[in-house]
Amino acid sequence: MRIATWNVNSLKARLPRVIDWIGYASPDVLCLQETKLADDAFPALDLLALGYECVHFGEGRWNGVAICSRVGIDAVVSGFAPGAGDDPEARLVTARCGAMVVSSVYVPNGRELGHDQYLRKLAWLASLRSHLDHVADPTDDVVVCGDFNVAPDDRDVWDPAAVHGGTHVSPPERRALQELCEWGLTDLFRVQYERGELYSWWDYRAGAFHKRQGMRIDLVLGSASVVRDFSWALIDRSARKGPQPSDHAPVIVELRSDSAVAKAAG
Repeated sequence: MRIATWNVNSLKARLPRVIDWIGYASPDVLCLQETKLADDAFPALDLLALGYECVHFGEGRWNGVAICSRVGIDAVVSGFAPGAGDDPEARLVTARCGAMVVSSVYVPNGRELGHDQYLRKLAWLASLRSHLDHVADPTDDVVVCGDFNVAPDDRDVWDPAAVHGGTHVSPPERRALQELCEWGLTDLFRVQYERGELYSWWDYRAGAFHKRQGMRIDLVLGSASVVRDFSWALIDRSARKGPQPSDHAPVIVELRSDSAVAKAAG
């Protein structure tokens, strides 16, 4: 069972690349962020032709999240569940894929420390934890994945000294992410890898990708039962190469065949 997440930075611009990538990566569940499409512009038929049912929550020019699944989609919640929080932007969609609750998230950037958008980012992460209380239980099979715009620790940035004092690495952001994980989630990538210098995002400017000046801000968080079924994870840097790439690379997690999602898929 293969789960992937990818901030595509405009699905309209990147659709041929996504289709090509699906052809060789073959995820069973693919979460997308920053589609930058309205719902009626989402290429559902193109993805259906590849075997995916999709749910998309978009607003047009900005944001936009999707879940594409080969194991079914049910119980869709667009945005925060009632009572969990309020967000006018399309940054979260949740669905049941087989026996697993899956959320595709695009956490606000935060702009700069002390900015209203920074405070909103911290509140958004708190609302995400509340949202999980409404849609799942820590004993369920749960995956929360996407662009968190937070590097969990200093291993996840190319130069801690260069980035400290900015967003994505501040103690309050990292603490908010840790509090989300305390709901019952584990950073699956870190189950396999302890070392640093493994990134999922690189600035388009100044040749950052080729200089390996990146951050690991695209995460796949899994509940305890998902951790038990974990097999391997990787960041597909090859998808960041070539003409007109997204500034993010896909993150892929493989679960063993006895996982609950695979059972539900038959």
